[in-house]
Amino acid sequence: MQYNLPMSEKSFEHFDSTTNNQVITLGCRLNTYESEVIKDLSHQSGLQNAIIINTCAVTAEAERQARQIIRKFRRENPTSKIIVTGCGAQINPDQYSSMPEVTSVIGNDEKMKIETYQFLSTNSNERVLVNDIMSVKETAGHLVSGFEGKARAFVQVQNGCDHRCTFCTIPYGRGNSRSVAMGEIVNQVRSLVQGGYQEVVITGVDITSYGGELPGNPTLGQMLKRLLALVPELPRLRLSSVDPVEIDEDLWRLIAEEKRLMPHLHLSLQAGDNLTLKRMKRRHLREDAIEFCKRAKSYRPDVAFGADLIAGFPTETDEMFLNTCRIVEECDLTYLHVFPYSARSHTPASRMPQVSSKIIKERAAKLRQIGKEALHRFYDLLLDKKTTVLVEYTKEGFVVGKTDHFASIRIEAGNKACTPGTLHEVLVTGKSEDELKGVFV
Repeated sequence: MQYNLPMSEKSFEHFDSTTNNQVITLGCRLNTYESEVIKDLSHQSGLQNAIIINTCAVTAEAERQARQIIRKFRRENPTSKIIVTGCGAQINPDQYSSMPEVTSVIGNDEKMKIETYQFLSTNSNERVLVNDIMSVKETAGHLVSGFEGKARAFVQVQNGCDHRCTFCTIPYGRGNSRSVAMGEIVNQVRSLVQGGYQEVVITGVDITSYGGELPGNPTLGQMLKRLLALVPELPRLRLSSVDPVEIDEDLWRLIAEEKRLMPHLHLSLQAGDNLTLKRMKRRHLREDAIEFCKRAKSYRPDVAFGADLIAGFPTETDEMFLNTCRIVEECDLTYLHVFPYSARSHTPASRMPQVSSKIIKERAAKLRQIGKEALHRFYDLLLDKKTTVLVEYTKEGFVVGKTDHFASIRIEAGNKACTPGTLHEVLVTGKSEDELKGVFV
């Protein structure tokens, strides 16, 4: 599964003034996409005065933050329905249904159906609507018109995961892998581009497993090749996260030849030590990750890599941890998503000998410092070069956005009017602690 960075530290909110509904998004990019569907379905259903919290369960901290947010919204909205959904609700519905602040709990399958919200609009006392996620065999391609407050659009191409990493509960929140049909993906992307979006992010739980259960077994690369051919007006396509041993030859050709595919690849890596990877039940070795990055660089020398890394996995020794530190340089990683290991109930890893919380915290801090240094080395390579920037927002005379390589950049606006979601040529002139600096060309 793709151990994407949880966004629980800052929730994303949608407010519908017509129905007085709010949708609060925690977690991965897939949740961001699904919250847009939830917003549309809840509006169409007639549900009113509801706060729908789309939770994350990737770590114990993500669940703690979800409970904290539920209590906060109940204090601020004493008469609203509080509906909890997402991976936390799917995996542990009793945890949320037992909270006095919660009106209803709905599962990950139910949250994507208009009938659920129609039922809740007239049956406000129903506490739990959660089915067996493993019984779900299909993923519908919902047509989303836009993403409120966001400069880029997210398109779900796949859901669920067939792998069972020893630390992970997400397959039990998402079910087994299932893919969206190519035609539905093309229609969604075409609609978003017609609506003004310049960049689309392909997302899912394990996108490199795309197509395995569809007729003809298309690969991710084949689907992306068709998508780019049928929507030539799409300027920028970005992938959320990839598994280094599941890249098909069509995707390799796109990496080498397709300039609309952004030069930024995020790896579902987790560790740089082979014994740790084996105990995690990952499908790759450190050598596979290094070879992946070398091959990608040979095709596209400017490509930037990100990676998810877990600090303090059970049984991790100092030497094992150093192997993870070393792989940052060996793979030329730029953006690190560092997770302190968090034991999840009923997972095999939770029954392994645990590393002390003090050591986990220290190792996570060291990895983050290594990541910070790697990021600044990459920033230095971009100085005095031109790049294309997708504007995300404007603030106090500055424009803030992301480069092709997903580097954050702050640009002096001057008299230039920039709308979020538009593309502009920029010269990189400097850097600060957290971002590049630039001027419009």
